[in-house]
Amino acid sequence: DVQLVESGGGSVQAGGSLRLSCVISGYYSTYSMGWFRQAPGNEREGVALVRGDGGTSYADSVKGRFTISRDNGKNTLYLQMNSLKPEDTAMYYCATDWRTEVVASDVPLFGFWGQGTQVTVS
Repeated sequence: DVQLVESGGGSVQAGGSLRLSCVISGYYSTYSMGWFRQAPGNEREGVALVRGDGGTSYADSVKGRFTISRDNGKNTLYLQMNSLKPEDTAMYYCATDWRTEVVASDVPLFGFWGQGTQVTVS
């Protein structure tokens, strides 16, 4: 079974940084991995994605501020978030899927995701 466990969320002032981590088990290295977020009353938004070949995709709202990376040796997915804004406040989820021809906006539709970690920017 595929399992995902996120960590690293918290509260930060605008302009600050956070790094989210997600330990994933039961996946294949060819899988795509990504992050999506959901704020109360809002739809899920795909934030960033990294494919099995290392290609990345970002939502326009986070380009230049967020960086996604994966370490298959540590079974871990990361999201480095810099220059955080209040509108980045949301529950962040990591997700994975066998599909490869995907972009960031597809991440909310992935087949496996974790329990989420809260990010609050004030």
